[in-house]
Amino acid sequence: MCRQQQYKDRKQGIGRKGINRQMKITILAVGKLKEKYFTSAVQEYSKRLGRYCKLEIIETADEKTPDNASTNEGNIIRAKEAGRLKKYIKDDAYVIALAINGKQMPSEGFADKLDKLGIRGISHIIFIIGGSTGLDSSILEMADEEISFSLMTFPHQLMRVILLEQVYRAYRIINGEPYHK
Repeated sequence: MCRQQQYKDRKQGIGRKGINRQMKITILAVGKLKEKYFTSAVQEYSKRLGRYCKLEIIETADEKTPDNASTNEGNIIRAKEAGRLKKYIKDDAYVIALAINGKQMPSEGFADKLDKLGIRGISHIIFIIGGSTGLDSSILEMADEEISFSLMTFPHQLMRVILLEQVYRAYRIINGEPYHK
């Protein structure tokens, strides 16, 4: 590829492997970050991701979950939170729900997934993180796919940081840049 074409591609936001840097990544999360250390980590990864994609973080209100909530109470909470989430799910976006029963993959596999979605022409990916009781089945049904980062359960605030780190790592891998293994 000649230098002139490389320059033109960079101006249009196309990276070395053909990924469109104009991809929009939306993190749609139930609940607000409360601890300063989570907020700082999210701000840092948001800044780092700015060179790779357009990042949007949307927080929706979470429902108060009583201690020892019954199954029925959990269903009601998830349904209310789902109603708020659905307002932000766009028809033209590829939706990935984070769910404990979702597909697990290594970081390289996650990078490959993002790269292939970009190559397929997907320009908007929405990642959905549920609240403390998880995601309602209606949200899981709307998702194009479900992924899981572990069989372990993480606080939903920490999961936001883990997701942003993995998206950042994925872009580093896609662009052939160094990353910690």
